[in-house]
Amino acid sequence: MRKAFLFIFFTAITHSCIAQTYICLAPSVTNSPGTFAEKSNMAFELGRQWDVFSMGMDIGATTLGKIIGKDTAIYLEARPNLNIFQVGKFTNTFTPGIGYIFNAKENLMTEVTYGIEYSWTPLVHINMYFGQYYYSGRESASNVSFFGLSVMKYFAPSKAKALITGKISK
Repeated sequence: MRKAFLFIFFTAITHSCIAQTYICLAPSVTNSPGTFAEKSNMAFELGRQWDVFSMGMDIGATTLGKIIGKDTAIYLEARPNLNIFQVGKFTNTFTPGIGYIFNAKENLMTEVTYGIEYSWTPLVHINMYFGQYYYSGRESASNVSFFGLSVMKYFAPSKAKALITGKISK
């Protein structure tokens, strides 16, 4: 009974908070060896944004190259994002992430990403991003740098407001 109450309570709080839902398509290219397809990544993200913080779930592939045998490229990742600084239509973003790569020897994936986001319209944002993926498993670990360009679609326009105002409530 207590778990059901907590679930309903947190669900109600999540839905009552002012948040935007978004989807994002994020292709990128790494500096790893191989063909262009082997260096290419693709990710699809679905998430919610509260003011300057967002949380998304990402599903993607660490390579678009042909894989012989068991597919070891598909991953699922949690990606919190913080909008660090904004000037006009430009925003500097920081995104750490942690995920799991299915069937891979190096199955734990973490990431650190920085980006420059442009608000093309209130509903469409374009982000040029770069960062580092870190992979680790039981017997080996590796990392790779990447660069990409993502497009985000918000389902409702942002109604940004100041978190701190000069007004004193009576």
